Amino acid sequence: MNVSVKIIGLLFIVCSFMACTNLKKEAETAFEKEIAKIKAEVAPDKRVALFNVEVGRNNNEYILKGESNLPNAVASLKEEFASKNIKFIDSIQILPAENLNGQTQAVINISVANLRSNPKHSAELATQATLGTPVKVLKKEGGWYLIQTPDKYLSWVDDGGITLMDSTRFENWKQRDKIIYTKTYGNSYVDVNENDLVSDLVAGDVLEFVKLSEEHFVASYPDGRIAMVRLNEAENYFGWINDLNPTPENLVTTSKTLMGVPYLWGGTSTKGVDCSGFTKTIYFLNGMVIPRDASQQVHTGKSIDSVQNFENLREGDLLFFGRKATDSTAEKVVHVGMWIGNNEFIHSSNMVRISSMDSNADNFDEWNRNRYLRTKRILKEEDDALINLTQTPLFKN
Repeated sequence: MNVSVKIIGLLFIVCSFMACTNLKKEAETAFEKEIAKIKAEVAPDKRVALFNVEVGRNNNEYILKGESNLPNAVASLKEEFASKNIKFIDSIQILPAENLNGQTQAVINISVANLRSNPKHSAELATQATLGTPVKVLKKEGGWYLIQTPDKYLSWVDDGGITLMDSTRFENWKQRDKIIYTKTYGNSYVDVNENDLVSDLVAGDVLEFVKLSEEHFVASYPDGRIAMVRLNEAENYFGWINDLNPTPENLVTTSKTLMGVPYLWGGTSTKGVDCSGFTKTIYFLNGMVIPRDASQQVHTGKSIDSVQNFENLREGDLLFFGRKATDSTAEKVVHVGMWIGNNEFIHSSNMVRISSMDSNADNFDEWNRNRYLRTKRILKEEDDALINLTQTPLFKN
């Protein structure tokens, strides 16, 4: 065989290999594009939806791997590839995980559970959940559980913060009568003499009602602990729901009960609040579950102002602050407060405090006025992103 023939044969082999490689890359790119497309549609915010799916390859076989709590989205992805005759191995885990053995529900079991961004105590405090909050359990890693709160926020809790339940026990627990703690901060007791504590309590904590005594509710924690709670510090949960009147005036009154509470990154309780945790807590104590973060809250409600026409605002409106959009950068919301009238707003900044938009006021907040973005009105506005407890209670009566 002469040299030219050998060269031609070699070139043919190289070209064939490159063509095959290019086809494989094109197939992988098709997978990746479709995954990105569906993720953008169903899980644009990883804080509230889990769609961690990627494509891998083992020799000539493509493997879809990862995990998601969105079974319909995963099904759409697989149907799309099947319609294009693209063969693959399905290794996507649908959550809740099977090894939870049916215990896919839980209830927060302590006054305030610290929920982390990763399954370890040194991880960032992502948010908090108060006693009695029902959560979905998605998977377990060591002594930690990935959970989803009623506002759909995803985070990790250690096993001391929740009581796991299967669907039957969870439904039974939801049906039972409850009490809600309404004082800013207090305690539950072993007996009516109040000599020994069961635990601390914060506003919004919910316990199972057992019976009444002369000066106390007898209540049960999710893990079965029995405790005495002072009658003048709590209410029947459904009575509280029925009496809710989320007026602008009541929002302001609630907000001022938290004056001086320290700033805590990730905090959403009276033990400590960040800016959006503060507004979330105000609204929850008035019967509305709003999104967790300021960058999520800004997408709810009705637009009221974006040009500092503060005379158009009313009590209870949420003010958002941050970086305005430019030709090269998007708007970035980093802070939120609530309007209380008289040119003032209340917010968590170092602590819960009242600031003014009036440059002549002693509490004028020049920093936040200069980075003011817009105001939204949530109260009584129809919004699918919100849960109104008077219409959709977290528990059943």
